[in-house]
Amino acid sequence: MDESAERTRVEWHEWGPEPFEIADRAGKPVLLSLSATWCSWCHEMDEETYSEPRIAANVNDGFVPVRVDVDRHPRVRERYNMGGFPSTVFLTPSGEQLTGAGYLAPDGMRQVITSVRKMWDGKGAEAGRIPRSLQGEATPAGELTPRIEEQLLGALHETYDEQAGGWGTDAKFPMPRTIEFALKREREQAVRTLDAVGANLLDDYAGGFYRYAAGGDWSEPHYEKMLDTNAAIVRAFANAYLYTGREEYRQPAADTIDYLTTTLWTGDAFAGSQSAGPGAEFYAREPTDREAADEPPVDPTHFADRNALAADALLTYHAYTDDDTARRYAERALDYLAETLIEDGEVVHFRDPENADEVGESLLLADHARTVAALTTAREVLGPDALDERPIDLARSVADAAIDELHDEGSFRDGPASGEGLLDRPLRPLDGNVEMADALLDLAVLTDEDRYRDVARETVEAFAGAWDRFGPQVAGYGSAASRLLNGTLVIRIADDAGTDLHRAALRMGDHEKVVVPDAEGIDAGTAAASIVTDADEPSSSSPRSQAPENAAVSSDPAETPDQLEARVSALIDERSGQD
Repeated sequence: MDESAERTRVEWHEWGPEPFEIADRAGKPVLLSLSATWCSWCHEMDEETYSEPRIAANVNDGFVPVRVDVDRHPRVRERYNMGGFPSTVFLTPSGEQLTGAGYLAPDGMRQVITSVRKMWDGKGAEAGRIPRSLQGEATPAGELTPRIEEQLLGALHETYDEQAGGWGTDAKFPMPRTIEFALKREREQAVRTLDAVGANLLDDYAGGFYRYAAGGDWSEPHYEKMLDTNAAIVRAFANAYLYTGREEYRQPAADTIDYLTTTLWTGDAFAGSQSAGPGAEFYAREPTDREAADEPPVDPTHFADRNALAADALLTYHAYTDDDTARRYAERALDYLAETLIEDGEVVHFRDPENADEVGESLLLADHARTVAALTTAREVLGPDALDERPIDLARSVADAAIDELHDEGSFRDGPASGEGLLDRPLRPLDGNVEMADALLDLAVLTDEDRYRDVARETVEAFAGAWDRFGPQVAGYGSAASRLLNGTLVIRIADDAGTDLHRAALRMGDHEKVVVPDAEGIDAGTAAASIVTDADEPSSSSPRSQAPENAAVSSDPAETPDQLEARVSALIDERSGQD
């Protein structure tokens, strides 16, 4: 239980079977409070509402109160989130929803408690409902067509904020995956959005990016700093540097890596987040006054998905800059994942370095998707023998566990179909499925195993029937669909990682490419590029200078970086001429 909850007068229960059993025996509803260590409004509700004696007494007497950390229990978060945090949700003893709200001040809480009591006295458990997303409906499957990418490009144009940058006119989130999609297809929007993110969300004094801005003009930043948000933004800035070569996109990535490897580094891995502190007072000070103030607290929890994403981002930056600090910390984070959070291919969601008994559940989709992605990036950037354990062997085991345990009916569930409340009802998140599909497409190239590409295609197709409703928030889906339809640029180098040819391959202007150092089947000291489409991947024994029978196009071998650049440019031009 977090310290903020412990300071209230409410007798909180941890998430698990016990509170639901108590509620069932007592004939009471459950009050579920979704909170986070970094959430200022959550702490304020603890201080103002749950610490009020009469409200706390009413909660303790009339309900079974349950407190959940949304970072540690993402499956609970996704099933009961009321649109932000805190979320205040009233449930039947079986976990169905009665009603819910976000932040509730004391007067609002009194009104809701009275309303729920009347509902419960009148209808009891019959008043519960199951959200539509959890009612077992099939995903909207369909055929992959070029219209998907066209729809998403159209959505970018329709929602782009010409004045402030970013997409939409309400609260502005960084949306790094959307930026990466746009970098390859609508670069001016992408770099202008990064300009806005850097100007408004980057903490120039203490480092790191804030989570989002409440104002449509990027004003009113919310000062919490999340590891996953910062890692994804580092990767987006690094990819902008790849495309533009401009220092103004490399420097924010470098500055944020400094923040990650100092403030958020625990000695073994990256911490999960840094809160804004009480009332965000630290950020209300002038930078010169911050030196005497205590920095806001850091949640030291080691989350698998966030550490994997951080390692991926740092390796991406290293690939374009040769930055040794980024490489070393990426390797350390991946070592921690391999040694502490992965067992027999199953990824544990978190470990608490301050309490060995606090361990997360296993087999969550986001953990597996990001771990596979980080390990394939390690194979591309560091070579086949990176880390103490071969990265591709580990990536295979993590991917296979997810496919075996989570993939059914054409797509991935967010986790095991078991647990308390509504956790036994499958949820198939689009973003998690896209991240896994992308990672599997990379793994298919690096292993020469078509089965991974087959699962990726089936997964992306599982959502293709809703293509006309996709907006900028899911632009990553367009990248995965495009790779399946148009192919992936693959550059194979018959030389070690770190050689001039390998470094040149990593810096070719396509962040969706796959680079394979120490490749077989081509002459030593040369590199060859191809655009590999669905089911076109050549076997490791076939000459890479010859196109596979049904591949799109393939280049002649290159012996120097300049030759490789020319070959790749000609290959892309040839491919464009075929479209």
